[in-house]
Amino acid sequence: MVVGEITEEKDIIVIGGGPGGYHAAIRAAALGRQVTLIEREELGGTCLNKGCIPSKVFTHFAQEFKKTAHLKEMGLEYGEVEANLASLQLYKNKKISQLRAGVESLCKANKVEVMKGSAAFLSESRIGVENGHEFSLFNFKEAIVATGGVFHYPEGIKFDGSYILKEREIFQLEEIPEELIICGADYISLEIASVFATLGSAVTLLLTGDLPFDPAITKELFRQLKKQRINVIKDAAIEEAFGRDGHVIVTLEKASGETVSIQGSHFVVSGETKPDLTNTGLDRLSVALTDSGYIKTDREGRTSIPHIWAIGDVTEGPSLAVKAIKQGKAAAEAAAGLKVEVDLGFVPSVVQMSPPIACVGLTEEEARELGYAVSVSENPVRGNGYALLTDEKDGLVKVVSDSESDVILGIHIIGQGAVELITSGILGLEMGARDEDFRFPLYPHPSMNESLLEAVEGLKGDAVHMPPRKKQPVR
Repeated sequence: MVVGEITEEKDIIVIGGGPGGYHAAIRAAALGRQVTLIEREELGGTCLNKGCIPSKVFTHFAQEFKKTAHLKEMGLEYGEVEANLASLQLYKNKKISQLRAGVESLCKANKVEVMKGSAAFLSESRIGVENGHEFSLFNFKEAIVATGGVFHYPEGIKFDGSYILKEREIFQLEEIPEELIICGADYISLEIASVFATLGSAVTLLLTGDLPFDPAITKELFRQLKKQRINVIKDAAIEEAFGRDGHVIVTLEKASGETVSIQGSHFVVSGETKPDLTNTGLDRLSVALTDSGYIKTDREGRTSIPHIWAIGDVTEGPSLAVKAIKQGKAAAEAAAGLKVEVDLGFVPSVVQMSPPIACVGLTEEEARELGYAVSVSENPVRGNGYALLTDEKDGLVKVVSDSESDVILGIHIIGQGAVELITSGILGLEMGARDEDFRFPLYPHPSMNESLLEAVEGLKGDAVHMPPRKKQPVR
């Protein structure tokens, strides 16, 4: 590697072309800045190429596969239905290529300069980019760090890429596992469990921690896991996992202290995301970090060095693309002189399993701990007419409110359409809506939307399709 003497001048440099990085680059370019986007692998980052999109191809496939029995009952006639993962992989790769090409064309249309390579800070105003045998130097006015996260896994697991897998590798399989063991307690673990149980695998889910949902959602979730014949082992600590005689052996310690071994054909582990700051050169700078090792930022995304910004998984908060996208746009706008801020108070939690889960705001327990006079209402999806005719009767909608002010504090949904419906909850919570604000509008009929309406009406005992309360609330 030979370092040249020529240093180019750049306006804004964005390091990382994932969802946060490319949104930041395009937004900054739209505001008139000259933008250079540096990505060491493929545009779209882990989300598009390895994580969100590949996994959602599988969840969508499983949901459609599940519908075949209902469609036959309705009269749609066809032969034996089989799940062909080899064909699904071709479909997945095609969609990833199409989406990546779309990002590339958007960058080109917005005159974002895209550069391949690994970037590292050499000083507070200079970056070096290495790409193979080439090394380039750039001076910059402002920089946005969007290098994403890296997964960390328990010790004692011998990953082989074939039968003992990391969470993203499971979506590269071309055959359905006969016996699948899953370790984790996050949305990825739940999605994997639901997908492969639907496709025919015998699934065991090792929950290594508590599920991050309202108790009502957790209770319904466990009912659904049981219905899907998913064996759940709670509070399990993995000691080791290895292959032997064509099988995977997983040894774990239960909460009781008992050590047991279970056997399967495949084992997949969902890792814990940590900020990816290795080889970025930030250790050369005086960038402040949190106690957990994340880059400390203000509500605009500005770091302790005023002309350097940080977004996405390198900052504290949920490791979600929705956070990175919002932060990326805000950082670009703030760098352009606009008044913006990011509020992560109402980040939705989503699990694209069957049935899907979507939640926003406070759980009942959190609301009580914060001192609210809590009122709750649960509306079972089975009472919804559209759910009945589409054979999507599983789930519920729970609403948490402050009975003194009638302000809605949280909305928690498990059931078909939950992901689309939660947007109404996000808007309501952002606007400080009361129950009357949710009750006043007209809801389309018949639709899953009516489950949200009746859950809110149930706060005052006014829901038509729910049993009347034994004791009328004081008005």
